[in-house]
Formats: sequence, C-alpha cells, structure tokens
Amino acid sequence: MSESDAWHAGIRYHTQDSVHIILLGPPGSGKGTQAIRIADRYGIPHISTGHILREAARSGTELGRRVGATIAAGSLVSDDLITDIVRARLHERDAASGALLDGYPRTIAQAVALDAMVPQDGVIVLLLRVHEEEIVRRMRRRRVCQSCGITQTVPDADAAEAGHCPRCGDPLVRREDDDPDIVRRRLRTYAALADPLIAFYKDRRCYAAVDGLQPPEQVTTALFSHIARIRGDGAPPPADD
Repeated sequence: MSESDAWHAGIRYHTQDSVHIILLGPPGSGKGTQAIRIADRYGIPHISTGHILREAARSGTELGRRVGATIAAGSLVSDDLITDIVRARLHERDAASGALLDGYPRTIAQAVALDAMVPQDGVIVLLLRVHEEEIVRRMRRRRVCQSCGITQTVPDADAAEAGHCPRCGDPLVRREDDDPDIVRRRLRTYAALADPLIAFYKDRRCYAAVDGLQPPEQVTTALFSHIARIRGDGAPPPADD
C-alpha cells in the first residue's frame, strides 16, 4: 500500500521525529502565547479541543452529530466522545509530524486513551507553573477591546476602563470573568482536573515544569530547551528550573 493509499484508508504515518506536546497551565499562565510559539517552531498544528468540537459540530459527520446533540442538550462531552474527536483529528495529514494538544487530555481516562493513540516516546508534557495570587494579579490588570478582541495589560488594576485599543481605538474594558473571586473559582476548577493529570505524568521522562512567572521570552526558551532535551537533542534543561 502506498503512503497516499494509506492516508485514504485512515492509517496515520508518523515521521521519525514526530512529537505530540501536551501543554498544561492554569488560566492566565500564558499558555496560549506559548502554544502558538511551540506549534510554529516545530511545524505542528495547534489542536484546541474547544475549536475541534465546534468544527466537528458543524461538519455533518456522525461524530459531529453526536457532538452537536450533546452540546444542544447542555451536557458535558464524555471522555469517549472527545477522544474519538481527537483521534480523528490526529489522523489528518497535517498531524503526521505530531501536534500541540491544548485541552486534551483533561482526565486520566483521556490520558490513558492518548497513550494508546500515539507512540509514548513521542509525547512531551510541559507544565507552566504560576502561583494563584500572581494569576489573580495578572487578570486584574487585563483589559480587552470589545470591538476587535485585542488583549492588553494595564498599570491600573482597579480601573474599569483603561485607555483605548491600539488597533481600533475603542475603549479597553475589564472582562467580567477577570474578577478576582471568579478567577479563584476558575483556578479551583482547573486544579481539580489538572492535579491528577500532573500526578499521572510527573514521573515520566517526558514531563517538565517551567516557571511561568518569567518574562514570556524566557518561558519560551525554557520550553524549547526541555523539548530538545526530552527528544534527545542534547540540550540541557535551564539552570534555574
């Protein structure tokens, strides 16, 4: 069977250097910025479960109809269903060299399923560590443009509005879910899911944690260094990690 025929038959090929990176981190840790940089650096798709669920629901496929019915009923998408969606996404041609997984796995059951989906020696798990009160402080200083969606950090954490959008000129405002009490509730929800998942991975060679309080460029450098080390490229971990 040729490679082209194999793709059409649903058989996914992995290159020798394929890598599947799981990026973990609480809301406000800078995970979105780092996910984009990692995906760009390694030429792999950034697969967000929120995005692929929305795409699946619009696709008209059998999986899509199951997702749409679940969402319409106001129910949570089950481990089995989200795993089926991720498995289908990882069979697409652009994921032949791996993927940056954002929001999957979210539970132990999903992590076990992923182990059966992709070669374990090609999985890398990276955690951005940021203390709760630092995240609360960051969120208090975050403002968003309601017109174009750009996000800015402002010096006055207590100002409901803080200047104007540098892109379109409309006011920058605080999002309701950036209220400190709401942020703390979101962090508790995150920890309830993330702590067991971190425990599942932390003793594996593929796991590394990075201080997310560093400037973004330093966080990126540390993440790239860990990826190189885990893949066997010979780069040592950052000295301060």
